[in-house]
Amino acid sequence: VQLQASGGGLVQPGGSLRLSCAASGNIFDFSVMRWYRQAPGKQRNFVAAITKGGITNYGGDVKGRFTISRDNAKNTLWLQMNSLKPEDTAVYSCNAAGAIGNYWGQGTQVTVSS
Repeated sequence: VQLQASGGGLVQPGGSLRLSCAASGNIFDFSVMRWYRQAPGKQRNFVAAITKGGITNYGGDVKGRFTISRDNAKNTLWLQMNSLKPEDTAVYSCNAAGAIGNYWGQGTQVTVSS
């Protein structure tokens, strides 16, 4: 299974971006899918997770601003990011985990700057 993240870019503070993570296989096989981010010089941090059944969980610093969703029919994971702040600047990566394994996609750069 390969994961392809996209949708990053440069956005002004207060703006929005929507990241997507397309899987080459059936994401219904993955019990949980997650987004992580890593800022320069910092460790990778958890952003959001969603289970196969649609239960979501968010890191404290994005709660209320970001929304994670998945479409099992389209084999795609999304991250809607609103009210972006400069501290949201990072490389965002998607992860898929289940009985068939643990997979990572390549990152997509998100830069929040005026």
